[in-house]
Amino acid sequence: MNLNYLFDNWRRVAELTVDHLVLSATALGIAFLIALPLGVALATWTRLSLPMLGILGIIYTIPSLAFLAFLIPSLGLGRKPAIAVLVAYAQVALVRNIAIGLRGVDPAILEAAAGCGMSPLRSLVSVRIPLALPVVVAGLRIAAVTTISLATITAWIAAGGLGTLMFDGLARQNQSMIVAGAVTIAALALVVDAAFRILERMLPASRARAAG
Repeated sequence: MNLNYLFDNWRRVAELTVDHLVLSATALGIAFLIALPLGVALATWTRLSLPMLGILGIIYTIPSLAFLAFLIPSLGLGRKPAIAVLVAYAQVALVRNIAIGLRGVDPAILEAAAGCGMSPLRSLVSVRIPLALPVVVAGLRIAAVTTISLATITAWIAAGGLGTLMFDGLARQNQSMIVAGAVTIAALALVVDAAFRILERMLPASRARAAG
C-alpha cells in the first residue's frame, strides 16, 4: 500500500479531513432536525410506518451519483446539492431508530408520568426521549458513518472533502492519492463510530439498563 502522498501532504489531507467532517456534520445535524418530528409521528401513529418508511427506503435506493445529477439543475454545484442528498439518505436510519426507541419505552413508565400530571408533550421531552436516547444515538451512529462514506461521492460536484483526493487521483492516475483518500475516510468513519459507541454507553439510560 503506497502511503507516500498521505505522509508527504499531511497538511492538505488534514484540511480536507476537517472539510469532510464539517460537510458530514452539517448534513447530519439538518437530517436529525427533520427526522425527529417524523420519528415522533411514526411512534405516535403506527399506521404511518409502512408508507413513510417505504418512501424513505425508495429514496435510499436511488444511486447517489444519479441523485446528485438530478439536483444540479436546480441547486447547482457545490455544498447545497451535496447536503440535500446526504440529508435524504440519513433519514431511513434516523427516523426508524427514533420511532423504535420511543415505542420501546415501558408503557408503565408513561402511565406513571401521566399520573403525575405530565402533559403528552412534557412526557415526551422529559421521559420518552431520554429513555429512548440509546436507540436514537445508535441511529445517529449508523447515519454518521453512512454520511461520512457517502460524502466522498459529493466531491464529484465540487463539494470538497476527502473525496477530492480520490477523484483527483483517478484523473491523474495517481494511486498514492487514491490510497490516501480511502485510508483517511475509513479511519475517520471508524473514529466517529467508536465515539458514538462510547456516547451510547455513557448515557444514563444505558447505564441503568446495564446496572439492572
